[in-house]
Amino acid sequence: MINYFTKEEKLLWILSALAIIFSFAWGGGDMVTLIASLMGITSILFDAKGNPFGQILMVIFSLIYGVISYSYAYYGEMITYLGMTMPMAVLAFIAWMRHPYKGDKSEVEVATMTRGEYKIMAVLAVAVTFIFYFILRYFGTANLYPSTLSVTTSFIAVYLTYKRSHYFSMAYVANDVILIVLWTFAALEDVRYASVAVCFVAFLANDLYAYYCWRRMGERQRREILE
Repeated sequence: MINYFTKEEKLLWILSALAIIFSFAWGGGDMVTLIASLMGITSILFDAKGNPFGQILMVIFSLIYGVISYSYAYYGEMITYLGMTMPMAVLAFIAWMRHPYKGDKSEVEVATMTRGEYKIMAVLAVAVTFIFYFILRYFGTANLYPSTLSVTTSFIAVYLTYKRSHYFSMAYVANDVILIVLWTFAALEDVRYASVAVCFVAFLANDLYAYYCWRRMGERQRREILE
């Protein structure tokens, strides 16, 4: 693992981890939140390299994050991660393992989605948003509208991840922005949740890097195939 990541990737992880740890120490967050946050940024870095192991970490992160969300009545986040992100991460892991690039299990083959697949994703996203809005309203979810929008962006992100599209990271970027807003609201009422908000700021930086990596990885794979 020491040689697997580049110097830039190690620096990104260290800076992200320090930001999370300092916010944890300042806000007095619990150890579960800290572990989940560190696991989350580690997962994204593995994803950035197209390594299926990142999806295993995402399964564990989703489980822990679901518990954290329940503690603040963000039922949308809880249901999304436990009922959608976690099982989709399992499916994504299987899909990535079945499509290694040139037999290399540590790098998935980047795929290009068809128009039909984008249309299916759009229809499913609308349906998921509609259904979850009423579910979240029924449970009295805090900050209902941004919570519902978070479900939409989360679904698009996991769908694109499953399809091995390089756009999955940009969907996560959109989700990160929404979650930064949600947990900032929570931190205004309870400073312990500031560490979660900082966590998603770190996620935002890492997801942007992942998008950059997948664009380069896709171009390299296409170039090598043509050669």
